Amino acid sequence: MNAEPAVTVTPAALRRVAHILAGEPKPAALRISVEGGGCSGFSYKYEIGPDNRTAGDFIVEQDGAVLLIDQMSLAYMGGSKVDFVDDLMGQAFRIANPNAVASCGCGTSFSI
Repeated sequence: MNAEPAVTVTPAALRRVAHILAGEPKPAALRISVEGGGCSGFSYKYEIGPDNRTAGDFIVEQDGAVLLIDQMSLAYMGGSKVDFVDDLMGQAFRIANPNAVASCGCGTSFSI
């Protein structure tokens, strides 16, 4: 029996991460974390930098994209879907988090 992934990353998000990382010194990764603060209590933080994997990281690696989420942040993001949208409002990563009971209009702040 296969377990569901802790976080799902859409093909659009993977393509965008690969595009961003293509211009970075290798090896590089996008790290998503959850921090206290923001207008709803917690906020997502996106960092592009060296591929500094640590024990317990949730790792998605495909077609040049490397996305890392630390174990503590994963506790708040379990079951989430990371997507990348390009619409009239602009381009952005969006996280659909089933654990969030409220979120802010900015799209990066949420409460549990």
